[in-house]
This record gives sequence, C-alpha cells and structure tokens, in this order.
Amino acid sequence: MSRRQWIGSGLASCGFFAAGGLGPAQAADLPALKGYTRPGPVTERGRAPGLQSRLVSENAKGEKTYAVVFAKGDEVLSGLTEFAIAENFTSGAFTAIGAFQSARFGWFDRKRKAYRHIPIDEQVELVSLIGNVALVNATPQIHAHCGVAFCDGQMRGGHLLEAIAWPTLELFFTTWSTPLVKVHDDETDLSLYNLNI
Repeated sequence: MSRRQWIGSGLASCGFFAAGGLGPAQAADLPALKGYTRPGPVTERGRAPGLQSRLVSENAKGEKTYAVVFAKGDEVLSGLTEFAIAENFTSGAFTAIGAFQSARFGWFDRKRKAYRHIPIDEQVELVSLIGNVALVNATPQIHAHCGVAFCDGQMRGGHLLEAIAWPTLELFFTTWSTPLVKVHDDETDLSLYNLNI
C-alpha cells in the first residue's frame, strides 16, 4: 500500500463515522458484529439529564459559543446530540476536558466497515475531546475523537462511541451561521462533506 493510499484510508475512516457511514438499507442488511459498532447516527436520547448549557458569546455574523457542562453519570454523545438538535445547529466545532468513569472508543476496521471497540473500564482523565457537527439528511450529527490518560500516564484514544462523564466534562461549543452538509458518496458508501451545498 502506498503512503497516499494509507493516508487516504485513514481519512476515509474518520469521515465514515462522522457522516453516518452506510445508508439505512445497507446498514440494516449487515449482521451485527460482536465487539464492533457500525457507523451511524446517535439514536439514544435522555442519557445526559444533568447537562447544563449557557450562551457565553455571540457576534454579529451569527457565530455563537456555548459552555456545556456534563454532570456525573451523563453520557456525552447522547447529550451532545440532543443539545445540537435542540439548538438547531447546522455547523460547528467543540473541544473539552474533564474525566470519564468509563468509555468506548472505536478503531475503524475497513474490511468489516465497522468500529472495533476499544473499551475503557476505569476512571480516566480526558486529555482531549475534539469534534464537529454538520447536517446529515437535514439532521445535526456529532463526530468526535478522544484521548484519555490512565493513572500511570499511559494514553488511549480513537473515535468516541460512548463516554460516561465523572465527575464532570467541561465543553465549549462554537457554532456558525453557514450550514455544512455531508452527502452520501456512492464510491465509498460514506457521507462526506460537500462544501458546494
């Protein structure tokens, strides 16, 4: 595999999770894989009842920045998805720090078109959480990557599939007035940014 192919395969896998991956009919036809999660939108709701948010800045061009704080036991992707939908976000980016009591990251297995689980079953410090939101089928969809540190300083990271905040997660979410859209790409079965829409 050439360097260009290797880099391209990594970029494709990042976009795959972010954009919903396979179309609904294709995903439904594939069997579930133990220890894997197929790419797609977050569908669970109500798992972040302690989430608090506050608008902290806004400018004349429509850019807004929110402080978003998760309480003990809140699930991060569920909460972020609900927040993005409630606020009608069409594009934006976020960063966060905090800690998790547990999490599940993913590493994209290109052959299986699914994320192999990287489980985190202990308290960890959140070193970095970065992500974005864009529209997929007219609905805000969150894409996030994460890095965490264990008690001995070792780190682990990947695509964020699930994370339980403890004792807190402190996130700053900036949104823009210009919508960004991801569309299905027939060649790769990915939903990818189309900046011409």
